[in-house]
This record gives sequence, C-alpha cells and structure tokens, in this order.
Amino acid sequence: MTKTMSFAVVHFTVAFTVGYLMSGSLLVGGAIALVEPAANTIAYHFHEQFWNHVHKVNPV
Repeated sequence: MTKTMSFAVVHFTVAFTVGYLMSGSLLVGGAIALVEPAANTIAYHFHEQFWNHVHKVNPV
C-alpha cells in the first residue's frame, strides 16, 4: 500500500505541475490534479475489462 500511495502522490504532483505550467494558473493546475487521476482510474477499469475479455477469447 505504501508504494501505491507513493505513486498517487507522484501522479497528483505531475498532473498539477503540467496543468500549472501549461496554464499558469494554480486553480487550473489543482483542478487537473484532481480530475485527471480520477478519469484515469475509470479508464483503467475499462482497460482491464477489455484485456480480460481479450484473454478469454484468445488465451495465451
């Protein structure tokens, strides 16, 4: 769990930094740091479902 939390901190920091550097706004950087990881979490769920389906159709 420590490694997961560490990665979450890195992810939020990168998202905030990129958003801030692109916009010059702390508000935009903060919003991106909150929204982008949440969107990625949802996308990851569907990505895993897709790969589980592919693996069932074409077992390795």
